[in-house]
Amino acid sequence: MLRAMPADAASLLAQRLKAEREARGWSLAELAERSGVSKAMISKIERDEVSPTAALLGRLSGAFGLSLSQLLARVEHGAGQLLPAAAQPLWSDPETGFTRRAVTPAGGPPTPLELVEGVLPPGRSVDYPAAAFAFIQDQQILLLEGRLDFTQGASRHEMHPGDCLRLGPPAPCRFHNPGTAACRYLVALLRR
Repeated sequence: MLRAMPADAASLLAQRLKAEREARGWSLAELAERSGVSKAMISKIERDEVSPTAALLGRLSGAFGLSLSQLLARVEHGAGQLLPAAAQPLWSDPETGFTRRAVTPAGGPPTPLELVEGVLPPGRSVDYPAAAFAFIQDQQILLLEGRLDFTQGASRHEMHPGDCLRLGPPAPCRFHNPGTAACRYLVALLRR
């Protein structure tokens, strides 16, 4: 069974986002400019007044030069080489119901490889800006269950279980589940 992030995960995430911004010496305005997220929204997120969506976290993590997995791992402070399924951080987008599970253990020596499982409810979509992919050298999506329409820039791909898609150069992306059941997929990414 998967476990969600700790009960105070929203507060820890808010603190981590502020710490990442301050570690770079950025003002709220500078992070807003780099991420495309409004200064007011960033301020609300950092004060733990709102829970960010997957799209917002994608923009913010991309501005920091981090993947969403890296950002969430910094919140979790995971360690060790084996990360049992029950201990893998699970994050849910409050707007779409999309869940993201960080599969790659955060402990040990740094690795440029990350594995992430996504589950997207039927009829839902998650959009990411090109900036969320700018620091990724290679990325592939393996559809495990359901159906997934994946759009990257002008290219649209209808995916079925077992299909594997290798992404092209960074471009805005959309994950859309056109089916009547949740779709589950694995993302393998290699950071620069």
